[in-house]
Amino acid sequence: MARITSLNAHEPPPEAIRLRYKHYFKASPADIAADPSIVDLQTLDPDGLPDHIALLRWIPAENLQSAFAKFAGMKTDMPLMQDAPVFAHRSVTGLHMVPALFPPEIQIKLLSRLLHRDLPNSDHKTNLHLHYNVTYPVRSNGVTEYHDTTVSKSIRVDQQTLSFFEDDQTRILHAKDPAVHKPLSMQNMLSKKLRWVTLGGQYNWTSKVYPTERPPAFPEDVADLLRAAFPKTEPEAAILNLYSPGNTLSPHRDVSEECDAGLISISFGCDGLFLISQDDGSGCEIIRLRSGDAVYMDGESRFAWHAVPKIVPETCPSSLADWPCILGDEKASRYRSWKGWMSNKRVNLNVRQMVTHQD
Repeated sequence: MARITSLNAHEPPPEAIRLRYKHYFKASPADIAADPSIVDLQTLDPDGLPDHIALLRWIPAENLQSAFAKFAGMKTDMPLMQDAPVFAHRSVTGLHMVPALFPPEIQIKLLSRLLHRDLPNSDHKTNLHLHYNVTYPVRSNGVTEYHDTTVSKSIRVDQQTLSFFEDDQTRILHAKDPAVHKPLSMQNMLSKKLRWVTLGGQYNWTSKVYPTERPPAFPEDVADLLRAAFPKTEPEAAILNLYSPGNTLSPHRDVSEECDAGLISISFGCDGLFLISQDDGSGCEIIRLRSGDAVYMDGESRFAWHAVPKIVPETCPSSLADWPCILGDEKASRYRSWKGWMSNKRVNLNVRQMVTHQD
């Protein structure tokens, strides 16, 4: 039996973890920059590591280049890459950390597919669906209509589901209970109110369980990309978190799945502080995750308490800051009004395997 089945997703975090979370929630950018205990992955030198960090292995460049080229739709390989170092933390067994795993070109394409293609798929629920009647923009013969669902049987071949970033910013989503929630404009939805999207298995953040019915298919191109770097986990469900400075993710454990396969976490945009508990539970470590960094939580770390207590403002790399209006993108003009949306955002893709598969 998987160890994970004996753990309770509703259990509150230990006091030591809660206090460290509060400390970094209050920390200023200057405090963070001056804190020597924070591990900054992109400053680690494989030839001169601190005592608490170890070089675990290298991911061969050729494994990544072919996967990146396929994902990006290139007929030739990506520009020459180097092997990617995988670091381990001696206080958190099974925590694998890969700095700058995904180059800017892949970050942009991955972010675009997740938010332009997968977000406006009604199979993928968001935090807004609980309180709002979410409808989806569909273009037919040059006219935009709004549908309650975008499953294939409701969209004709001459219709096209649009990105929410192509929608009218003044369009209103109406609350299911107007006495409790105010109407929500599309501009406010994308700028502030959209906090998470579920892909594949539709995790319920309130009950902390997966529905019993068959889940929607996980995006296969995204799964292929992740398998190249993390072959031990079969991508079946994901939560795409969207943060602005001031937003946080409280201490929790991901223990609602039925198997112990490792968790994959990919960062985009502004830096985030990632808190994770040590093996003995006496304290925790803080990792500064930058755009393109990846974390794999395996072994003991699979069941660790973790959180995001802080988003560091104005740290989005220039290569991503103008998204979704990226120069050179043939569709950039569609998103001109949203230019710079990512400049003060952090997006995190957290991927997990739901069940054990027999060989």
